Amino acid sequence: MPSGSAVLVTGGSSGLGAAVVAAVARSGGRPLVIDRRAPGDGVPWVECDLADTRAAEDATRQLAERSGGLDAVVTAAGMDVPGRLADVPADTWERIVAVDLLATAAVIRAALPYLEASRGTIVTVASTLGVKAVSDATAYCAAKFGVVGFTRALAAELAGTVGVTLLIPGGMRTAFFDERDERYRPGADAVLNDPADTAAAVMYALSQPPGCAVREMVVCAEQESSYP
Repeated sequence: MPSGSAVLVTGGSSGLGAAVVAAVARSGGRPLVIDRRAPGDGVPWVECDLADTRAAEDATRQLAERSGGLDAVVTAAGMDVPGRLADVPADTWERIVAVDLLATAAVIRAALPYLEASRGTIVTVASTLGVKAVSDATAYCAAKFGVVGFTRALAAELAGTVGVTLLIPGGMRTAFFDERDERYRPGADAVLNDPADTAAAVMYALSQPPGCAVREMVVCAEQESSYP
């Protein structure tokens, strides 16, 4: 990734998104963030609830114009509220799909003119639960399976103009699990990845020259139970 590249990261204030922001900054890039909370010191950002997809598009355009364009987008924002379909409130279920899937498409849609101009790169973030379904995760699996299909179709659509990489990460040591019921949290013996290691894989995808794409990456702990 050339020095000075502008990289938009959704969910860049915590978890994998924050790890990507840190990695971009270390490599000499210019991270930009869309999130509901402020990122690290000095990182340009726009406050946005990504469940509002029109607001997500506006935030993307704001940051792109402010930075003089975009060289990459990493859609790291995500959420989940596990539970049986009958027990998860409809608004919550639909919010998961909106944040995890619909906002991914909305941000990329708004970013496309800038990425086409720079011959840039997109990295979408799915999950091992985008290729393997489990109980009590209907919304999350629906959204992440959707990200997988969306990204594969997008790669075909943008071939020769914008690089597209699908990242399928396993569980990481982040705050993603903190607000869950105890029964849905990883146990004390759970093997989880350091988000910095997954961010390093993202940077590898972003470092490819125009015309060379890393199409898909599965990055998980060797003992990850949700893959394959």
